[in-house]
Amino acid sequence: MSLIQKTKEQLANNLPFVWCVTPNSETLCALLQKTDELHLFKDQDGFVIAPFLTASEEIYVLPNADCDYFESELAFVDEVRSDATSSENANAQMHFESIVSKAVTAIEEGSFDKVVLSRKIPLDKTIDPLETFHRMASTYRNAFCYLFSHPKLGTWMGATPEQLIKFTDKQFETVSLAGTQRKDYFRDWNTKEIQEQQFVTDYILDSLHKDVQSLKVTPPETAEAGSLVHLKTTITGEVFSTKNSLQLVKKLHPTPAVCGLPKDTALDFIRANEGYDREFYTGFVGLWNASRGGNLFVNLRCMKVTPNKVYVYVGCGITKDSSPEAEFLETEHKSMTMRNIL
Repeated sequence: MSLIQKTKEQLANNLPFVWCVTPNSETLCALLQKTDELHLFKDQDGFVIAPFLTASEEIYVLPNADCDYFESELAFVDEVRSDATSSENANAQMHFESIVSKAVTAIEEGSFDKVVLSRKIPLDKTIDPLETFHRMASTYRNAFCYLFSHPKLGTWMGATPEQLIKFTDKQFETVSLAGTQRKDYFRDWNTKEIQEQQFVTDYILDSLHKDVQSLKVTPPETAEAGSLVHLKTTITGEVFSTKNSLQLVKKLHPTPAVCGLPKDTALDFIRANEGYDREFYTGFVGLWNASRGGNLFVNLRCMKVTPNKVYVYVGCGITKDSSPEAEFLETEHKSMTMRNIL
């Protein structure tokens, strides 16, 4: 029986599974869980998924010990343009632009330096998740692509360009990624985007410096992610002990790239104003090995799949120089990462 047939049986039997492809790989890795149990993550080997607002007991895992593991060569397919129509109305744009304006005012008043605001875009569309995954992984080769389904958590998929952290024994690597422009119109980075990315870099260095050694930081560079470009800094070093790896993850998440600075006041603003539950959007996903480390990614450029609708999640960083109209347009551009492969 092929992997596609096995996975269709998982779906028909309401059993959890995940498909994933690491950046620049042609190997599809699959974990098919044998039971419908909801496993909490306690440093087991397997696929990890965590929500945006994370308590230690809210990180989930498909553990290798309860799964059949498969590898398959990725089947490449052509990209198509979506015919999915949004169920939003003009009120959605008005709401988003109004909370951006409110955030800019709060920043000018000194409440916080940056906040990341987001939208949940409903699309009237029924999709085949397995076929859509192949198109997504074919289109976004330099992203971490995944398709995760659990009867108690829903079906999620995404192609995220942002590494949260990667461990190889005691060595680690993370990135500071912020600022967004369309690749076909890109000329240079403005002050707002440079400042936004520096906020993220400073936060990561401040969070890590007591628990790691030999920190190295690259200068910011322009990195491509599908039809978009971002400012990216790579940070590497060594942890004192592999036992500290999970603690570093919890210290980093959520970073200013998905939340803001200072974290607590930005979180309060998000809770009070966004008007919806992000769930796994801006959480983290990836593969974990308790003895050798892990490879975790921030859950950006993602969507939630239901029988009759697909929900696309997008956001942007707000600083004192943000324009409500421009930020809404940025979320529209970001939404095309998922909409183009439906």
